[in-house]
Amino acid sequence: MKLSTDRILTTHVGSLPRPRSMLDLIAAREAGQALDEAAFEARSAVAVRAIVAQQVACGIDVVSDGEQSKPSYATYVKHRIAGIDMDPSVIERGRDVMLSLDRLEHPDFQTATNFSNTAFPACLGPLSYENPEPLERDLAHFAVAVAEAAPTEAFMTAPSPGILTRFVVDTYYKDEDAYVDALAAAMRTEYRAVVDAGFILQIDCPDLGSCRHNQYRHLSDTEFRRIAQRNIAALNAATEGLPPDRMRLHICWGNYEGPHTHDIALKDIIDIALKARPQGLSIEAANPRHEHEWEDLAAIQIPDDKVLIPGVLDSTTNFVEHPHLIAQRIGRFADIVGREQVIAGSDCGFGTSATAPPIVAPSIVWAKFKALAEGARIASERLWR
Repeated sequence: MKLSTDRILTTHVGSLPRPRSMLDLIAAREAGQALDEAAFEARSAVAVRAIVAQQVACGIDVVSDGEQSKPSYATYVKHRIAGIDMDPSVIERGRDVMLSLDRLEHPDFQTATNFSNTAFPACLGPLSYENPEPLERDLAHFAVAVAEAAPTEAFMTAPSPGILTRFVVDTYYKDEDAYVDALAAAMRTEYRAVVDAGFILQIDCPDLGSCRHNQYRHLSDTEFRRIAQRNIAALNAATEGLPPDRMRLHICWGNYEGPHTHDIALKDIIDIALKARPQGLSIEAANPRHEHEWEDLAAIQIPDDKVLIPGVLDSTTNFVEHPHLIAQRIGRFADIVGREQVIAGSDCGFGTSATAPPIVAPSIVWAKFKALAEGARIASERLWR
């Protein structure tokens, strides 16, 4: 992971708005319709080149492929891992893990959510990474786009073993510890391929945050911490041998606009998160439920080898943050770990699911990114003057 010695670098969490042509193709594939695979890949390549170029044009230093070919950041694994497929019998179980405590507390609250209409896949047999071709094509498309646009650095996302227990309903292992270990063993192939391709690997780990108030809403915080510790142990096993400075970890509490009154506090899981092998730690730090938690980070000892990637853009609002506010947010974290150990990011993705309407209008996403670049410029002037 490249660190700057003269300015604050900018990045985001990964998913970005997809063009209509990609949304239609993904919807058809997820519905089980026959597709011209060559046409799908050609369209994917065009979309990735365009999205990378647009990030660079907005001033984003560390770019992603926008997850352009994926139906979501997690459920795409059903196209790659043997043992995962659709099963109508698990629909209700899939819906149950999406039911969060804040929605139960506020039944009059209604909003479009990223996964409200998603039919989750199921684990139906032993897991193995038997179809690497989609991954290889994604890596190839991204490599071409990065070579053309020449960003400072590039990253690709992949789900953590822990979060996959939520999005892929287990019907085979019937023991969650064994299931997590099997997912970790399968995902190891993808994790290594991303790093070997020369990209930063971002492991999406909402299981440390949002899963507390939905999937594990019946547990106490102490019981949940045991789940989180198990998941980080599995993640560390899956990334064994990969350089920590080629990886970053993303934690969030659910990418939706809502009460979030039952989110577990960052201070109650940060010690576990810091045991993860990735050098980078991406956290929500802009939304009104978690912005205050920079004070909690200031009160603990963060290891010198960690890099903070605080969200300074809220991914659930169409407000465009003022660059001076962004600069203020960046400054808080620079004061905690030092200016060279901070990369400015977003709270979460802007295209979490291809099957739901975007929360933030695509044109506003790009306006936010331009504000991010300007805010990082202002912060850099203050921090290096």
